[in-house]
Amino acid sequence: MRKAILLTMLVAPGIAAAAQTAVFIAPSDCVYRAGDNPAWATPDLNESGWTAAAKWPGLTPPTPQFWLRCRFDPARLATIVRPVLQISGALSYEVFADGQRIGGFGDLRTGEHTEGVVSYYNSSVFSIRNQTLLVALRITFIPEDDNFQSLPTIRLGDVEALRGEHFATVAERVDAQWVTWVCYALIGVAGLFFFILYWFDRNQRFALWAGIAWLLLASLRLLEFITAASIPYPSRIEMVLYGAGNLYGVFAIELFFALAQRRVNRLYRWLQVFNLLVTSPLLFAVFLPLRWAMYLAWLIQVNPPVANLVYCGLILTFLAPFAAFRPWRLLRPSQAPIAILCCFWAVMDVVYMGVQITWVSSNPFLNLKIQPARSIAIASVVVGLTLLLFHRLRDTNRQRAALEGEMQAAREIQRLLVPARLDVATGLQIEAVFRPAQEVGGDFYRCRVLSSGTQRILLGDVSGKGAAAAMTASLLLGAAEGHDADSPATLLTHLSHALLAGNLGGFATCVCADISASGSVIMANAGHLPPYRNGSETQLPGSLPLGLAPEMVYAETSFALNPGDRLTFVSDGVVEASSAKGELFGFERTRSISTQRAEDIARAAQSFGQQDDITVLTLQYVPVEVLRA
Repeated sequence: MRKAILLTMLVAPGIAAAAQTAVFIAPSDCVYRAGDNPAWATPDLNESGWTAAAKWPGLTPPTPQFWLRCRFDPARLATIVRPVLQISGALSYEVFADGQRIGGFGDLRTGEHTEGVVSYYNSSVFSIRNQTLLVALRITFIPEDDNFQSLPTIRLGDVEALRGEHFATVAERVDAQWVTWVCYALIGVAGLFFFILYWFDRNQRFALWAGIAWLLLASLRLLEFITAASIPYPSRIEMVLYGAGNLYGVFAIELFFALAQRRVNRLYRWLQVFNLLVTSPLLFAVFLPLRWAMYLAWLIQVNPPVANLVYCGLILTFLAPFAAFRPWRLLRPSQAPIAILCCFWAVMDVVYMGVQITWVSSNPFLNLKIQPARSIAIASVVVGLTLLLFHRLRDTNRQRAALEGEMQAAREIQRLLVPARLDVATGLQIEAVFRPAQEVGGDFYRCRVLSSGTQRILLGDVSGKGAAAAMTASLLLGAAEGHDADSPATLLTHLSHALLAGNLGGFATCVCADISASGSVIMANAGHLPPYRNGSETQLPGSLPLGLAPEMVYAETSFALNPGDRLTFVSDGVVEASSAKGELFGFERTRSISTQRAEDIARAAQSFGQQDDITVLTLQYVPVEVLRA
């Protein structure tokens, strides 16, 4: 609710002069004027240039200082009453009775005060019953929420009776808007639920936007409830919370596009910027010099040309669901109810904003009349969306649980493809590093010491990525079992036939090398990158990858390692690493670092920009006699 009904804040309705109702006396005549002149407290001041308080527009003025002069007739009070002055309002002031200062409230320089406080003042002049009493207030305003600025409510009468009437008025204000409070409390609870949900599950991005948007929306009505209930709180907090609440349109856009599972388009990115620009002055107004703060609040919310532009921008903002979910014919069945609810929400907000445009309605308070209906409508939408989104979350969690089971199986396969412990022959030092591009990858390697003492290295790369590539790699490793007696070329031929027979599609590059204790090497290659020997690429004959040609015969190359020689095997994920500018890591960089540790090579390629699975295996020949020496 808007602090108080507009003219209630000015002067309470005059009480009839009958004795039984004369305990409470309201100002019979009040006038106001912008400016700050201490002489305006003088009782016999000429008020010809002043404006009747009944004409106060109720909208935020562009200047902070005002004076209010009200005249009372104490004779209308019952003679047994010892009158006090009751003043309430969202402002700072000094109060004068017949020209004498009798008190004050808040800081006149900054306008800071405590909201929801009702103050009582005593003066000897209140007991004089044979003359009219002048009460003058020197007022300092600060920007208020919803661009409403109320003049204070002033009453004269018995203190206990005035307190009783105040509490009755508060109860009436709260009771009049209880439907709105309940609806927005429901919206706030839903927002808190989704915000907590996102806190525990960061994958649910829509839950973050729903939580923030609904909490901010509820905060606007929370301020109104606190004010209507006359609960004290610092005035500085009010505009900060009000400005933050007006940011809800920014997060509503994110929510609508997240629910549609689309990125926010360029138009609505600009509208988010627009919302930030028009809300920032409200958010930081309390930290600006007072005159600047009042002028900015007036300019953005009251001045017709700018205010109308702001409302038009907000209308476009709340039409976001119609852009996010289009074209409607392509919506999945699960999205259609969500889209309908979001569009209904948008229509309610568009109407609420539209009636505040001056060329649509001349009544600046018309939005107050539709607020209860809007509250019920939006609360219903929030409840509906919560149920639908909860159902979506449940389905997502089911799918995630099933996927986790698949990933666990894939990780077990990956453990077989890239064993943590290497089987290494005496006289060799081997280090292997694997960095998958996804949860699992298609690269594989196997280090095995054959019965003859020969070290066999089998390393390959299946086309594709993820679980499908890992399954193909596991098929190849399984096919290699029991073929220790085969030469490298014979083994590759067998693996190619196994891949073709498996009818899995795709292909795989592979290199197989047998290294004896004397340092002799027999190597066969099926389309894989040749290994590097002491920083130079090993020359191997060209050949097709596995699984492409059933008649393919693989050639073998033989050479001898000298003590201290290094062989470095890499997958194409190293040379195909790509920077943000599209530059490849390339063969030259790979060759230049090929004598480094496997971990260092893999880290360099990954940091450059990993695009595919990265596997690096380094081997150094260190005969036993060299170690002993």
